[in-house]
Amino acid sequence: MTSAHLKIGDTEFDLPVTKATSGPNGVIVASMRDDRFVSLDPGFLNTAQCESKITYIDGKKSILRYRGYPIEQLCEESNFLEVAWLLIYGELPEREQYYSFRSKILRHTMLGEEFRTFIASFPRSAHPMSVLASAVNALAAYYPDTTDINDREQLDASASIIMAKVRTIVSLIHRRRRDEPLLYTDTSYGYVDDFIRMSFAVPYQRYESDALKVSALDKLLMIHADHEQNCSTTIVRIAGSAHANMYSAVAAGINALSGPLHGGANEAVLRQLTVIRDSGISVCEYVRKAKEEGKRIAGLGHRVYKSYDPRAAIAKKYLDKLCADDRLFLSAEDRELFRVASELEEFALNDDYFKERHLYPNVDFYTGLIYKAIGFDPEMYTTLFALGRIPGWIAQYREMLADPATRIGRPRQVYTGVSERDFVPTSQRGFLPEDTVDYRVPDLK
Repeated sequence: MTSAHLKIGDTEFDLPVTKATSGPNGVIVASMRDDRFVSLDPGFLNTAQCESKITYIDGKKSILRYRGYPIEQLCEESNFLEVAWLLIYGELPEREQYYSFRSKILRHTMLGEEFRTFIASFPRSAHPMSVLASAVNALAAYYPDTTDINDREQLDASASIIMAKVRTIVSLIHRRRRDEPLLYTDTSYGYVDDFIRMSFAVPYQRYESDALKVSALDKLLMIHADHEQNCSTTIVRIAGSAHANMYSAVAAGINALSGPLHGGANEAVLRQLTVIRDSGISVCEYVRKAKEEGKRIAGLGHRVYKSYDPRAAIAKKYLDKLCADDRLFLSAEDRELFRVASELEEFALNDDYFKERHLYPNVDFYTGLIYKAIGFDPEMYTTLFALGRIPGWIAQYREMLADPATRIGRPRQVYTGVSERDFVPTSQRGFLPEDTVDYRVPDLK
């Protein structure tokens, strides 16, 4: 099928159809834009804003693929930096490409003293996502020679700078919140390994990261690396469609991700598990009361996935490994949280109420527990989500710029307000003569 026929009353449209390689085809409705009809789709639940070759999701079959590669294979065989290259450039890197990319990013991880002072100017109590968004936005001022969106070399440079600096910025935010000394980068470590060192090491002491924690965080960054046209990615593309530079577009995405309905869900899961643990009631009783009161169970259900979120399965695998490792000295309270999570998942997978509504564990169900096991505070969880999502935002931004079909984002609306009315003078709205309501432009002479 190459076209679709739409009839609205006496008006008919022949709408072109774009064939998808996987998933639903796209009906192009742009030709309807003649001031008679627009498509109305609140939340864009059935509206595609673009064609993309980056990420494919099938929510009914628990499929997530980056550039055609299943997420399960990537997490088994690859690492975060290799996946970042794959997303940004479209293919798995050759050996020379990978090591050049890795070296370039590690060289850029250092932050200048002026920029460190800039981050230190924020209150320690500031929300980490507000600081992160401000810092990424400020990178454009510190690296103005990488902001030309029409220069391929500058796009490559800005991508490497964002990938490198965000990692360091997040670690500094984490340490400042704890009132701990800020550390410098060490390129003898790997990307994730050095991030954990910068976040937790004691100054002037050799730090050996735990391999399991490094691997677990590497996988969490990978499963968060991209997720098709979600809220924050859409914002990145919309900002970029106005030719905002990459720093500004990514900062816009960070701000969108900061919303509790998007990136903050893993914090909500941890709070919920803590409430269950400390309440003294069983998981079954907690769920029963929540259903009676119409409360949502955090971490269950997803806008796209109507079966088990494949990212949740990967996160659970690494949480199980962390829990089984006695060398990590996890507290009794943390282990009890993990037990509550497992019990809640088991309950949801076998309860008709949740199965009928397709409320399966999503990626947020376990990620907060892993971040906690590694040592991060709940306030930092969304910044870790953002760190993982950086390569996806970069890839989507670059794809949007290269797409000849891209137009500046400008959705339509269906106006349902008052059609037209005349202005009512103040004397007819109860104002007294002595009231001062001066609508005149001041005389500047």
